Amino acid sequence: MINATTFRGLTLGLLAVASLALMGCDGRKKGEPLITSIWTADPSAHVFNGKLYIYPSHDLQKDKSYKGDGDQYDMDDYHVLTLSGPKAFAVDSGEALNVKDVPWAAQQMWAPDAAYRDKTYYLYFPAKDKDGIFRIGVATSPSPTGPFKANPTPIEGSFSMDPAVLVDKDGKAYMVFGGLWGGQLERWQTGTYDPNGQAPTGSAPALGPRIAILDKTMTAFEGPAKEISIVDASGAPLRASDERRRFFEGAWLHTYNGKYYLSYSTGTSHLLVYATSDNPLGPYTFRGTILDPVAGWTTHHSIVKYHGKWYLFYHDAALSKKDNLRTVKMAELFYEKDGSIRKVEPNKK
Repeated sequence: MINATTFRGLTLGLLAVASLALMGCDGRKKGEPLITSIWTADPSAHVFNGKLYIYPSHDLQKDKSYKGDGDQYDMDDYHVLTLSGPKAFAVDSGEALNVKDVPWAAQQMWAPDAAYRDKTYYLYFPAKDKDGIFRIGVATSPSPTGPFKANPTPIEGSFSMDPAVLVDKDGKAYMVFGGLWGGQLERWQTGTYDPNGQAPTGSAPALGPRIAILDKTMTAFEGPAKEISIVDASGAPLRASDERRRFFEGAWLHTYNGKYYLSYSTGTSHLLVYATSDNPLGPYTFRGTILDPVAGWTTHHSIVKYHGKWYLFYHDAALSKKDNLRTVKMAELFYEKDGSIRKVEPNKK
């Protein structure tokens, strides 16, 4: 016979298990979204103090008409997600920054990233200013989940979108950024903003992402941003017409076995691909495909080592069936002996 004390203990144990399941602390299946309570995309994952944090954009369903050029991705704020383990569901830490609290920004808080230095967490984000031009801002917090306080002006010399920051082993910090079409990168080819700027076509060299070195404050560039050259195995620049290999948006920079890996989205062909270099500034040699097209138009990702394994974080629109309402996902990533990345097949059993 079970006495009252034993019954109470069993009941509390079952409630605890149920609570953990509801909180998403374990049990996520392969290919499942990390979180479904909010729409999230463009996941930038980082491990701070042994815990994994994800800095995504926050998709919103708005009752308005769209004109194109990416304006359907009309986000207002950022939420930070935390993950307790590789098979856990993510937990929403709440709003970390809102566009209304960024003095220079008007709209479209697109894909962000984060970094840490000297007891301060930095949130880097693109947004359109009052003139409709994308700039990159920075906000700071003593906590990785925020709330973050934005600097009153964007980073001087910044433009376009999709900032991603690598703090190298020597402490030097690099920001890669840029994106075509809605991201306006092609409008900056002269060094100043040209609203009529057009991307190269045909056999002309494709535009590469930009890279800048952050100064010790982590809030400014040491000098002007430079274009990264991405070349084929023979050293020739990738052509604008090479839509399965050339850069379009969503660059990410990480290191593995002493090599720098630049991964990015090809945009129109919807692939995630990568190139490698011995120098963070490039040139980078194209190596291959990481992920084939997923549901939805955009493809944006990050790559991080967590609990001794490497993972790809990405998003898709499989749940909503709408390109601008996405969910973030993760899949284990493997390197071959020659340093190449094995193609990720997230739904393969």
